[in-house]
Amino acid sequence: MLPAIDATDVVKRYEGRRAPVTALAGVSLRIEQGEFFGLLGPNGAGKTTLISIVAGLARASAGAVKVMGYDVAGDYRNARRMLGVVPQELVFDPFFSVRETLRIQSGYFGLRHNDAWIDEVMAHLDLTAKADANMRALSGGMKRRVLVAQALVHRPPVIVLDEPTAGVDVELRQGLWQFVRRLNREGHTIVLTTHYLEEAQELCGRIGMLRGGRLIALDDTSRLLQRLAGLQVSLRLSGPLPERLRPQLVQADAPRYVLRLAQPAEVEGVLAACREAGAAIEEIEVGHADLEDVFLQMMSEEPTGVPA
Repeated sequence: MLPAIDATDVVKRYEGRRAPVTALAGVSLRIEQGEFFGLLGPNGAGKTTLISIVAGLARASAGAVKVMGYDVAGDYRNARRMLGVVPQELVFDPFFSVRETLRIQSGYFGLRHNDAWIDEVMAHLDLTAKADANMRALSGGMKRRVLVAQALVHRPPVIVLDEPTAGVDVELRQGLWQFVRRLNREGHTIVLTTHYLEEAQELCGRIGMLRGGRLIALDDTSRLLQRLAGLQVSLRLSGPLPERLRPQLVQADAPRYVLRLAQPAEVEGVLAACREAGAAIEEIEVGHADLEDVFLQMMSEEPTGVPA
C-alpha cells in the first residue's frame, strides 16, 4: 500500500540578506495510510515549511514529496486533491457567508451538489447556526472552525491540521477531536502539529520531532514515553536547588525545578538534600513522565540520529 505522505531528503533553503537560511536540512519521513501522526517541534523548527511543501505551496530546494503516490511538484493537481490542509493563519474571504465559502471551496475540486456533506461538516463543527453569517462577523474561533470545514469539503484521504485548536475554546476543541477521531477511524490519515502536547499524546499513535530543520525523533508515542522511564518531581523551593540534585535537573524556572528520578525510592533523597541545604520545599508534585517531558528532553539533547 502506498504511503499517505512520503518525504525523501527534503531540503528547503531561503536566500538571506547575508547568507542562505536552511529551513529543512534533509528531512525523510514516511506516514502510512490511516495513521494519526503528530509532527512536533518548537517555533522555527520547520514544521510549517514542511507542510507548505507537502501542500504544494512551496517548492523544495532538493528532495521529493509524494501524497498518496502523487508527486507534489510533478503532479500537483492529483496530489492536492488527496490533501486537506488547515493552516495556522486565519485566511478568509470577507465577502461570503460560511455556506458560500464552503460551496466555493467545493467548486475548486469540481464538486457540485455537495450540500449534504457541507451540512454534516458544519453540524460537527457547531457552525450550523452561523451558516448564513458573513465571514467578517465571525469570532476568531468560529473562523478557525470554517478553516477546518474548508479542508474537509472534498473528503480528502489525508488531512493536515496545523495548530487547529490555537486560540479556540475547550468545547470546540473537544468537538473537533471527536470529529477528527471519527474521520481517522473511517480511514483518513491525520497529520497534526500542535503546541498542546497533551493533545498529541492522547491522539497520535506515532510522533516525529523536528528541531532546526532536522528530524531528531521518530517513533511510536508509547516508545517515546518509555525513553523517560521513572518519575518527574516538580519542586518549588525557598532557596536555590542543592548542587547534588543538579544532575537530575530537567527544567529550571526558579523557584520551581523539575527533576527526573529513576524510581520512587529516590524521592526521600531529594527531600533530604533540600533539608541539608536549607532550601524549604514550598510545593512538591510527583508524577510519571509525559510527552512534554520527552519533548523538553529531546529539544535539549544533542541529536543522535533518528530510528529507521
